[in-house]
Amino acid sequence: MNNRWYSLIVIAIIGVFLVGCSDSSASGDGDKTVLTFYSTATTEEDKQVLQETIKEFEEEYPDIDIEDNYPGSGYEDMIRVKMAANDMPDLFDTHGWSQQRYGEYVADLSDMEWVERLDPALDTILKDEDGMVYAYPLNQAKDGINYNENLLEEYGIEPPATFDEFMAALETIKEKSGGEVTPLWVNGSDKSAFGQYFDQFATPLLVTDEENNYEEELLDGTFDWSNYTYLPEKLKEMKDEELLNKDVLTAQIQQRTQLMAQGKIGFVFGGGSIGTAVEELNPDVKVGVIPMPIIHDGDEPSWIGGERHTVAVSKNTEHMEEAETFIEYLARPEVAKKVAEGTSLPAGLTGIDADNYFKAYYDKYEGVMVEPYFDRIYLPSGMWDVMGATGQELLSDSMSPKEVSEKMSEEYTRLRE
Repeated sequence: MNNRWYSLIVIAIIGVFLVGCSDSSASGDGDKTVLTFYSTATTEEDKQVLQETIKEFEEEYPDIDIEDNYPGSGYEDMIRVKMAANDMPDLFDTHGWSQQRYGEYVADLSDMEWVERLDPALDTILKDEDGMVYAYPLNQAKDGINYNENLLEEYGIEPPATFDEFMAALETIKEKSGGEVTPLWVNGSDKSAFGQYFDQFATPLLVTDEENNYEEELLDGTFDWSNYTYLPEKLKEMKDEELLNKDVLTAQIQQRTQLMAQGKIGFVFGGGSIGTAVEELNPDVKVGVIPMPIIHDGDEPSWIGGERHTVAVSKNTEHMEEAETFIEYLARPEVAKKVAEGTSLPAGLTGIDADNYFKAYYDKYEGVMVEPYFDRIYLPSGMWDVMGATGQELLSDSMSPKEVSEKMSEEYTRLRE
């Protein structure tokens, strides 16, 4: 055979092989469709229930493979890169930004059956005025402050309803434990832990009290950030008075459950699954939760919330049918119940009677309003990182409380523009 023809035949065979490999990779393993899914779940308990649910879905739908990813604190940076490249995952978590940040990247889910069962509390967050539905809610948040109920009873501390009572409770734990119990434990190696502190307390400081309501100023860009200084001042006071863990800037979230189960923590910004996680390690330790204490006299306590984890579909996915099949599976009552219970949070759909670890506490505070996360309503995209980073710099003595507020003002103005 002529060498030229031989070479052409070899090249053609290689080309067919490469095309075959490319097609197989694009559609998954053989005939499987692979859907990429990115979630903001960080705790082992939250990830475990999602992974179990995905595994059960794949067993029922063997032609679909869910490639799940949990980037943790790197989630936002990773997704920003994908947004810039217009290369979004097939499925992803909008973590409270379904409309403002991700609106142009998601498919409309309004035609799906579960939308009729969407909890009305989530309507303004997940629906727009035209009826578009931006994401499916796996659960919804009612964030407050978690505490070791055993310790509070032992030390004669009533769950605090005001910030002053909260500070007094921290002092009492320090004194009565002889320094053996950390009054307020923060996993400060992750800047988002400080973001959580600032974000949750900003609502009672700046929004819910009628005489100290700065909603208009925050929304129109005229807010005076000196009104925010109270929060960094109090955080600095907690450190100076040894009310925080000594390793606050290096502590990692993985330590939290173990320490709470050992009775070494009084209060923590813990999230939904901390109760069940502690119970597994030590069923004798009872974890409670309270709404956010008020800061101004005459105000009312509030939960901080909205949707916690969601599943949105990229409008550019090549596998829309399979992606919707996955969401339809998640919306089945028995699956929605399992996810809600596994994450210890209320379901995002009505009619789901989940046996939630904190149900008794939610019932106790049934009349307490749920306020949306502060940064999602009043701050431009990117300010969450600023809140967290300024907290780290404050406690490392690189910034004063006043400088924290000045930095917030500077970044708030820059990011709005």
